[in-house]
Amino acid sequence: MSIVTIRNVEFFNNPARFLDPYHFRVTFECIAPLKDDLEWKLIYVSSPGNEELDQELDDCLVGPVPVGVNSFEFEGLAPDPAKIPTEDVLGVAALILTGSYRDQEFVRVGYYQNTEYDNDDMKATPPEKIQFDRLVRDISTKLRVTRFQIKWDVAPQSQGHAAAGAAASAAVPSANDLDGDDANRST
Repeated sequence: MSIVTIRNVEFFNNPARFLDPYHFRVTFECIAPLKDDLEWKLIYVSSPGNEELDQELDDCLVGPVPVGVNSFEFEGLAPDPAKIPTEDVLGVAALILTGSYRDQEFVRVGYYQNTEYDNDDMKATPPEKIQFDRLVRDISTKLRVTRFQIKWDVAPQSQGHAAAGAAASAAVPSANDLDGDDANRST
């Protein structure tokens, strides 16, 4: 059983210019107090066949984490264009948000990102040299959530206590809603 469950990821700037930072809010539920911080990373994958080209755009530590529903805003830099092979700039790439506790990844949320030029002429006939200032990105609302069993340092509290903390927080969609292909919100 996971102590931390993602409830929602909301992108504030989607679609956006390719060179703009990513800005989003992560809402998650914690059902037991944690001794250490949670680590979150945002990773851009331009070439799925070559992990060496993956770019960690940013990471942050969140804690202490109280029992209940929590959220934080995260801003990650845009990918470094110099590290993306020219043939992989346009089209589909992946954006991955990972959550870890004590160097153990417990969740991975993956998104497809489409990158294209901002006008029809350039889309139809792309220039020979990529013009990054003319590119826009659009992150798909269809996502893929992968959960991993890890060794948490605590046991979950009784259901009644966790429910009391959650009841005092704002309502958010169920984490189960993140699994479906119909995830139709701005995530």
